[in-house]
Amino acid sequence: MAPQSITQKFRLDGKSYLVTGGAMGIGFHITKDIAESGGNVAVLDLRDEPREDVYGLAKKFNVKVGYHQCDVSKQESLKAAFDKAVESLGRVDGIVTAAGLAIDKPFVDQKWEEVEKVIQVNAMGSFYAAQLTVQQIQKQGTLGSVVFIASITAHCNLPGYRMAGYNVSKGGVKMLSKVLSSELGPKGIRVNSISPAFIDTNQTRGAKEHTTKAAAELMDSAPPLLRIGQPDEVSPAAVFLLSDAAAYVTGADILVSGGIHTGRGGDYDMV
Repeated sequence: MAPQSITQKFRLDGKSYLVTGGAMGIGFHITKDIAESGGNVAVLDLRDEPREDVYGLAKKFNVKVGYHQCDVSKQESLKAAFDKAVESLGRVDGIVTAAGLAIDKPFVDQKWEEVEKVIQVNAMGSFYAAQLTVQQIQKQGTLGSVVFIASITAHCNLPGYRMAGYNVSKGGVKMLSKVLSSELGPKGIRVNSISPAFIDTNQTRGAKEHTTKAAAELMDSAPPLLRIGQPDEVSPAAVFLLSDAAAYVTGADILVSGGIHTGRGGDYDMV
């Protein structure tokens, strides 16, 4: 077989992927970029219908695109949607776990049921979705790639925000990626994570509306690049990690943070 060109290495032609939380925000842009790179994709999301034009991607990029409603925090719901996705795609070559939920309130005010839901969606949903994917890849006897969407909050405190429950969940996701990369590497399955910081999504816009003016302004002022990130600045990292361009990359965490992780951030005293 002739060596792949650099362009070919980034293509996903003939491959099939799942994206949890792929109907909006970062997840939708990952779905779009997979399709644009030639990959078939099945979206698993909580909404009855996608907010973005998921179905239009199939015609635009001449790939298979499916949408399967499910609650990733419920094992039976996730398993049923996963099985439908595999049936529609015919095979699975990888997954990106982008479904996520956050709460921002003082630690002493975070209720049991709120934190439990965050952990169920972010940590358990990612864990079980990845497990189903790995089982399917091993059943196929093929290579594969798992990409977890972790968070900058798995690395450091976000100035002005009180997200202890979220931090716990995303710290677990980042560690899960690392341990699975070691366990699954010998089986030909690569596992990596992406840690976004402030990204302009509905979730962060909602956070801006419910926090102080000073904390809201930090989304643009705290990163050394002095601006909030965009969802389509996160999604290329997912395509890279799924693709042959990352064939020797496993156990990595890609920070898409505008540099906020370097320590220029301040602390809670400012709010």
